[in-house]
Amino acid sequence: MKRIIRRYELTDAEWERLQPYFPERQMGDKGRPKREPREMLNGIFWIARSGAAWRDLPERYGPWQTVYKRFREWSESGLIEKIFHELSEDADLQDISIDSTYIKAHKASAGAERGGSQTSQKSDAVWAKTQVNQCIGVSRGGRSTKIHAAVDALGNPIAILLTTGNTSDITVAEKLISQIDFKGSTILADRAYGKWEFREFIANHDADFCIPPRKDNTDPWYVDWWLYKERHLVETFFLKLKEFRRVATRFDKLASRFLAFVHLACIRILLA
Repeated sequence: MKRIIRRYELTDAEWERLQPYFPERQMGDKGRPKREPREMLNGIFWIARSGAAWRDLPERYGPWQTVYKRFREWSESGLIEKIFHELSEDADLQDISIDSTYIKAHKASAGAERGGSQTSQKSDAVWAKTQVNQCIGVSRGGRSTKIHAAVDALGNPIAILLTTGNTSDITVAEKLISQIDFKGSTILADRAYGKWEFREFIANHDADFCIPPRKDNTDPWYVDWWLYKERHLVETFFLKLKEFRRVATRFDKLASRFLAFVHLACIRILLA
């Protein structure tokens, strides 16, 4: 009997590539067979794409507590991140485009504040201090997280990094591309990445860069503007990423949970 593929669910071809990462169905703690990993994944992807709360998960995927527990286990064990990295191993590293995007942090990502819903400058300062490790920052635009990403010459994601929304791109640029063996590659980035230290870092790794200087730079360097147009690939990636509503708005308190959703979105993009 042919399987009915519902909205947001894995196709047979996609599941065939993911199946080796998941063990065979085993017995649960109470002697009942555990639910199929594919069924669990479909439920998790439904949450990722729809942006719904876990309690709103359709009954066909089983109890939402069971699906969430499996998501938490795969996230904490590093399985989701492992799948992302292994699917991106055959990347085309001729060109690497980097950039970042802001993600609005929903009030659910912080929880209720003590003393009611009214906030003050003092409470915001305390909140920012306690939440910085969860990659949520406070700025004029509100509370946000920033996703820093690198994509290959085909526009596929190869490196992801989370920071607070008020973190400058250039401060984490080296950490981002250090996740990749970029020797011999050309790094494409906008003017925000044009600091001399970053350009020297790239050159010291036997790589090239295509980064335009700021307009007020007194010592501009050559830029291949035709090649620079390829940087649109990272912008296109962000558009695809934000089709996953659980990523487009951050609802998760823990950075590790939110990062798992980002990695899941990247996995679906790589499988497409």
